[in-house]
Amino acid sequence: MAGNVQTLIGICGYLVIMIVIGFWYARRSNTDLEGYYLAKRSFGPWVASLSAEASDMSGWLLMGLPGVAYFTGVAEAFWTAIGLFIGTCINWTFVAKRLRAYSQITDNAITLPEFFSKRFHDKKRILLAIAAVISLLFFSIYVGAQFITFGKLFNYIFNINMTAMVILGAFIVMFYTLLGGFWAVGMTDLIQGLLMVSALVLVFLFGFFHAGGISGIAENLKNFPSFTEFFGIAVPQTVDGVQQVSGGKPLFGPGAGFGFITIISTMAWGLGYFGMPQVLVRFMAIKKTSMVRKSVIIAVVWCFIAQFTAVCIGLIGRAIMPTALSTASSAENIFILLGQSFFPPLLAGIIISGILAASMSSADSYMLIVSSSLANDIFKDVIKKNASEDLVMWVGRITMLLVTIFGVLIAISGNQSIFRVVSYAWAGLGASFGPLVLFSLFWKRTTFPAAVAGMLTGGSVVLIWKNLISKIGGAFSVYELLPAFVISCIVIVIVSLLTKKPSADIEREFEAAKITEF
Repeated sequence: MAGNVQTLIGICGYLVIMIVIGFWYARRSNTDLEGYYLAKRSFGPWVASLSAEASDMSGWLLMGLPGVAYFTGVAEAFWTAIGLFIGTCINWTFVAKRLRAYSQITDNAITLPEFFSKRFHDKKRILLAIAAVISLLFFSIYVGAQFITFGKLFNYIFNINMTAMVILGAFIVMFYTLLGGFWAVGMTDLIQGLLMVSALVLVFLFGFFHAGGISGIAENLKNFPSFTEFFGIAVPQTVDGVQQVSGGKPLFGPGAGFGFITIISTMAWGLGYFGMPQVLVRFMAIKKTSMVRKSVIIAVVWCFIAQFTAVCIGLIGRAIMPTALSTASSAENIFILLGQSFFPPLLAGIIISGILAASMSSADSYMLIVSSSLANDIFKDVIKKNASEDLVMWVGRITMLLVTIFGVLIAISGNQSIFRVVSYAWAGLGASFGPLVLFSLFWKRTTFPAAVAGMLTGGSVVLIWKNLISKIGGAFSVYELLPAFVISCIVIVIVSLLTKKPSADIEREFEAAKITEF
């Protein structure tokens, strides 16, 4: 009991710091819309890169990814991490600088939907409205996934009612985000990014040596069929979703193949990066385009360390505690279990706060993006064009409250697998926005009708593939992001070639974005 109290003190201390940061940046952020939603484009390399990575990875990194590795072995977790790492490298290397310059050239666009609209001179705001609605739909689901993380953490450690903790976590994140806007989000995410990677490295190192290094881990896992194979996947023997145990050992059936199609499907997670507003808006917020190069190095190194240690923690956990977690959902607690086992209660509380850091750094970004989509992109630009900035910010705050409530409802609805909830929202955003971001930045011939068609196609194919086509099985069970992304790209190319080429003004802006430095 005393240990749990000390752990709770460590976690609560972290939460208090996040709230204080919200108060600290409240005055700085609430001056105008650009200050509230884009921090006046004043992020340095460390804030831009670490806040982007922290908001992107979410609670999935410390719970979902290790959980997959713990339950079914290395293959799915490894290839997912590889895809995400490649996506991170390409996104930061090629997209960041161009988007930073282009978003300012296009009449200082401060959100991704606004950038699309201004990039194609969409005077009727059709693109903006569609993009804002897509953001509302999929980010609301994403917010719920982060609140699941919060609830599972407190429920597992302290046996506190999960619903109550979901509501408390949602309130804390909403509170500091409402107060401090994008400045508070960026600075809290910087701290949270550092905490996340530090916690992962500490748990990994202690677990690695506790398990006897590579030889000890391999020895403990060798009797689990296909568990350590890159081209095979372990199949736990389950009854009603619970893995069976005999003689103190977990039971596995014959391993299944993890073939080329499955690997490509899993790596397709990396495609989502090109359409993730929570990452792209960090590119837009960097102070100078010259800072992008340093940001790339920081982001790529952070991503490699974080994902490598996360996957290893799942494997180490199974080697040390093979029967401790018997369902796919409970397996996502392996990071918590190891943290409690290796460290004194107070330090364990601080380390376990890395999970809160992961979920909060994502939830705050998603809530702010949804708020900006409705308030700035729909209310200000479509419904009431002469609205004052104070009114727009109030609409944004009300939106944030509603999204928080919706996220709580999703979190307590019964789907407790963070990995699965996140994968659906990731696919929706990645396929809707990713192809259009790439074509907008790198193909001058892209037209407005093609932009509309590509965005609607990407989002629609995700929904259709996930709910209908994937049920056919076989090659059709591929992760819905891959076919949706490819089909959206094809649609953008075909429609662009069949429609009138962009105006001279649009082409001039495109050429300027290639060479302009800010």
